[in-house]
Amino acid sequence: MSYHIYGIGNALVDKEFEVDDAFFTKAGIEKGMMTLIDEQQLASMLDTLSSDYGLKKRACGGSAANTIIGATYFGAKTFYTCNVASDETGDFYVADLKAAGVDTNMDGERDAGVTGKCLVMVTPDAERTMNTYLGITSDLHEKHINEQALAQSEYVYVEGYLVTSDTSRSAAIRVRELARQHGVKVAMTFSDPAMVQFFKDGLIEMLGDGVDLLFCNEQEAKLLADTDDLNTAVEHLKTVAKTFAITLGSKGALAFDGTTLHEIAPNAVTAVDSNGAGDMFAGAFLYAITHGYGFAAAGRLASAASAQVVSQFGPRLEAAQHAPLKSVLAD
Repeated sequence: MSYHIYGIGNALVDKEFEVDDAFFTKAGIEKGMMTLIDEQQLASMLDTLSSDYGLKKRACGGSAANTIIGATYFGAKTFYTCNVASDETGDFYVADLKAAGVDTNMDGERDAGVTGKCLVMVTPDAERTMNTYLGITSDLHEKHINEQALAQSEYVYVEGYLVTSDTSRSAAIRVRELARQHGVKVAMTFSDPAMVQFFKDGLIEMLGDGVDLLFCNEQEAKLLADTDDLNTAVEHLKTVAKTFAITLGSKGALAFDGTTLHEIAPNAVTAVDSNGAGDMFAGAFLYAITHGYGFAAAGRLASAASAQVVSQFGPRLEAAQHAPLKSVLAD
């Protein structure tokens, strides 16, 4: 086994800004959601945000990339399949990924184009709102899959955001099929309530005959099951996933190991930025279950790690912040 986790997802350079609610009203942006924008909208918003608020942080991102990097910093061996262009932003992305210790298919020649970018706007209530220009990542293709690396992994991890493009959705489905062929377990995340709300059929296609492990938040679980009742949503998830974890914000999380539904206690923190919390939850959880820990322990680590992420700016922790968190595994 060469890798604990093989991830596939969008490659986006995150640019993070602190804004106020008035900004959304003025710009006509829906708060708390991820919205896709075109290159012209990106340029115009970037101008406004940079001049009015100032760039807070830049990092290689994308939902699954944050998860994979988090798992790597905990000690997992990982591989990430994505698509960036042969531009400066793409160079930055690959260098950032490699610096974190992640192996990738983007090591060699890259196609001409524009690397995807995500404008992350964080309000004083710690909520994150994202406007994303996918760029070349919407052409993430089956040809980008490294079947050899995938076959030598314990889990594949598929990002729900891939549902928005036909080619990337096909690539995600192909990863699931190859994983089945090679006896590799399949984990998936829904990524964002908007994906379930507007692309439900595509997500159901990506789930196929079911996955081994599903990550979602309470809102996404309820949207998938078409219900306002969490218990009903939990029962519905059992029909599409052998095991799952549902994050409940400040109420903690639920983790179903196939037999038992574990209640994961929250970690009380002062939230400043919710960006990356769900990604970190999945990364910590995957690290723990690929290193011999059960779902209760994995949930404790995931809860502690995501609480730490929301208490500071940016979608990830620094490398050195991961090891001390492992103490909760021994509880």
